[in-house]
Formats: sequence, structure tokens, C-alpha cells
Amino acid sequence: MSTPPPGGRPPYPPYPPNQPPYSGQPYVGDPRNYWRYQRDQQRNAWKAQRQVLRAQRRAFRRPSLIGPVLLIFVGVLSLLLVTGRLAAESFWAWYGHWWPILLIVLGVAALFEWFLDARSGSVGGRSFGGYVGLVIFLLFIGGLASGWQHFHGPWESQFGDNSDDFFSAFAGPQHTRDMEAVTATIATGAAPQIQIQDPRGDVQIAAGEGNQIVVISHAVVYGGTDDDAQKVFAAHRPHVTVSGSSAIIAVDSANNLRSNLTITVPRTASVQLNATHGDASITGLGGNVDATLNHGDFQAASIGGHVHARLVSRGGSVSAHEVGGDVTAEGVGDDVTFSDIRGQVVLNGDYTGDIHLERIGKSVHFHSSRTELGIDGGLPGDLSMDLDSLHATQLLGQIHLVTRSKDIELSQVFGPSDITDSDGRVELDLAGSYPVQIKDSKGDIELAVPPGIGFRVSGQTHNGDIISDFPLTITGDQNKTVSGQIGKGGPELSLITDNADLHIRKGDAAPAAPPLAPNTPNAPPAPHLRLPHGQAADSVSQ
Repeated sequence: MSTPPPGGRPPYPPYPPNQPPYSGQPYVGDPRNYWRYQRDQQRNAWKAQRQVLRAQRRAFRRPSLIGPVLLIFVGVLSLLLVTGRLAAESFWAWYGHWWPILLIVLGVAALFEWFLDARSGSVGGRSFGGYVGLVIFLLFIGGLASGWQHFHGPWESQFGDNSDDFFSAFAGPQHTRDMEAVTATIATGAAPQIQIQDPRGDVQIAAGEGNQIVVISHAVVYGGTDDDAQKVFAAHRPHVTVSGSSAIIAVDSANNLRSNLTITVPRTASVQLNATHGDASITGLGGNVDATLNHGDFQAASIGGHVHARLVSRGGSVSAHEVGGDVTAEGVGDDVTFSDIRGQVVLNGDYTGDIHLERIGKSVHFHSSRTELGIDGGLPGDLSMDLDSLHATQLLGQIHLVTRSKDIELSQVFGPSDITDSDGRVELDLAGSYPVQIKDSKGDIELAVPPGIGFRVSGQTHNGDIISDFPLTITGDQNKTVSGQIGKGGPELSLITDNADLHIRKGDAAPAAPPLAPNTPNAPPAPHLRLPHGQAADSVSQ
């Protein structure tokens, strides 16, 4: 062990307790504590060296632009959401599905900055300005949005949309009353225009005779005493306001009040409905139907005009049967069922349940965040689609389909086809001489060609096989191609896939084209109703 230097000076006072030694001064204390003095001096030297190195590293660091750009991006999104320029529910549904892209973008940005630093020969790394915490928060929000999107639909359909009684029941006892019927008479001559506003409750609308309106309400109040409930019943009766051939039917909202309405209107009337909580059913009208539902299912049957339905919240279903005009549905919902529609069908939005279409007289257009489908000539047969598959038969006119992760099976196709898919099988059965273009990634393609019809064929696959029932030229090993013509040639069949097989087979004889128009009433010339106040005419963004 080292010995302290020889004395000769007056001893320094001992070091204060829990304090570092006096740096730079000779040790003149007790020789037995000299090893502690050396240890403290070494520790102080190490700490000083670390502080110098840390300061040098910070001096060489340059600030990263990722943090400020990310902060500006979050601020712009927040402003759009707060001002209503961006639909909140649509945004969170999109973010819950695509939030991993945020990781990819941030990684690419950081890699780009590293590349710039390497080219410029900069010493030291980048300072991210503490934005890592913001990134972790956004990823946490993305996980919550993804979980909400996955579980919210089943939970809301079970307890939220229509069955708000489940929650209201906790407010206290239930009081019910069948309210006295409210009647009104509107002017004859012009097509009646009826507007209905029911903040909470089911609405059933049917056609009656003459020009009379009849409103029957089954009211339910939760909580309070019988006297309190009777006061609510008396203060919130349905009321009808008539102006010429137009009428407004409304029920004032109240806490814990649910008004289930049964309404009879003239048969030639057009109806505009705005319902907050509850199902809506409309049957037998000759005019147009325009409905907006925040929570609940919508059903229309035997309608002579056009039908337009908006589903604001996820979990509701929409159905329409025997409609003489066009049918349009938009928003977010569960199941969709349309049948015997004389006009066209337009679907805009995301639907988590099953979509089923039968006997559509004109074009079919469907647009969601995952699938875009167009059938220009009509659908005399049927179409069924869910999250994993699409099956359709008897399709007329040009077909345009872009989707992903979905198995596609189309039979009796009477028209040109342009199909793009990934991670799914495509099977197409032609019913005539029409051009076909199919692009698929990681999915087999099977095309059935009717006998006696000529085509020109070109196809290719990577890491897959090509099988043909016709004498076509197949070349290649890992990258295979097929070319040639069937019969005397004709429209082109272009088939491209990757890591999957191509199969061109002989199909059945081409059937005759089915009739177009279903047996539904003719649409009257009544115009579309105006949108409710505050509603935009654009489709819900996905």
C-alpha cells in the first residue's frame, strides 16, 4: 500500500463528512485513510473525463428535422379534426388500420438523415430533440385505435346502437305509455314531402290512404317516480307541423326518454328521416326516401323512388328490397342487403359484415378503404362479399375490381374484366368473347373459356406453374410465360401473377344473357330530398 508523503507541515483539518476531498492539495491526514483519498481523487478524475466527452459529443451533434416535422403533422391533423374538416370516426378507423406506416416513415426519414451525414463526413450523431416520447405516444394511440376498431363493432352492436335501453335501465325504473294518436291533413295536388325527426327510438313508416298523417308513439321513460314520468310524457308528445303539402314530424329530446314511432303517411309521399338512436323501417311509399341514422339499422321495402341511407356510426345494417329507383348507402356499418333494385346501387364506406346483392337493374359501384368494384351493366344474378371473399354470378357490362386479401370467384361474366388482387385467389368464368386483364400477387389465377370462341393469350408467373387445356406455348423455368391463341384468335386474355399458378381451362358453353330489369315499380320523377342541415353531400371518406 502507498504511504502518504512525509509530514513537515501542520496537518490539514479532516475532510467534512459526506463531502469530496479537497482536490489538488497534499494529503496530510491520518496515513491509515490515505487509500480513501486516492480512491476519491480517481473518481473525481473519471467524472470530469466523462463530462468532457459528453460535452464533446453534444457539440458534434446536429438537430434532427424529424421531431419538428412530426409535431407540425400532428398539429395539422388535430386542427382538421377539431374544425370538422376531417371526419373523426373515419380518421380513427383509418389510423387504427394503417398506424404501422408511421414506423416505416420515421425509419426512412432517420435512414435518409444518416445517409446525408455519411456523405458530408459529419462527426457525431443526430439529436432527436426528445421526440421519441411523442412517437411512443402516437404508437400507443395507434394500438388503442386498432383495438377499438376490432372490438367496437361487435360491442356496439350488442349494447350500443339500438339497445341503449341496456344503459338507460341503470337510471331507475322503467315507465311506459302509449301516447294518444296525433293526426294531420296535408294539401293535395303536389307530391307530399314529409320530414321526421326522432332523437331516440325506433321509427316505422308505412303508406296509408288519402292525404292524412297519423303518428302513434310508444314512449318509455327511465328513472324517477310515476309523476315525474307523466310530466315527461306530457311535455314531449309528438307534434306535426303542416305547411301546404309538406309536414314536419318531431319529438323533442329529453333525458332517459325513448319514443318509438309508428307513422302513416300518404302513399305518394317522399320522406326525409333523421334518427339518433333506433332502427328505421319504411315500406310502401311511392316517393323518395332519404334517411340518416346515427345508431341503428335501416330497412326500406316496396319504394317507388330513390333510397339514400347514411349510417353515421359503426354497427348498423342497411337493407333495401323492391326499389324502383337508385339505392345509395354510405358511412360505416355492418351488413348490407339489396335485392330487386330497378336503378343503380352505390355503396360508399366500410362495412364489417356481409354484403349481399341480388337482381340489380343497372350499374353497381362499391368503394371502401379496401375494395373498389364497378359493374357497369347490371347484376341479374347475385353477389356476396365479406372480409375474405367475393362471389358473384351473372354480371353484365364492364367489370372493374381492385382489392386485396380476398378470394374472388366470378361466374357467367358478360363483359370485359379488369381485376387486381393480392394474397387471394382469382377464378373467372367467361360467358362470351370479352377481353380480360387479371393482375394478382401471391394468388392463383384460374380462367374458364367457353368452347368455340377465339382469344389471344399472354400470361406470366414467377415461382409458379402454368397449366392450359389449350395448345399454347409455355416457356421458362422460374419465370414462366404462356402465349398463343385459342381458336382463330380474338380479344386478349392478359394474366399476371407472382408466386402462384396460372390455369386456363375449358369452360361450359356460354349461356344466354339474362334479362336486366327486375320486377319492381317504376321510379316517379320526384327529385331527391335536400340533405339535413349540416350534412355534406360528399361521401364519407375512408
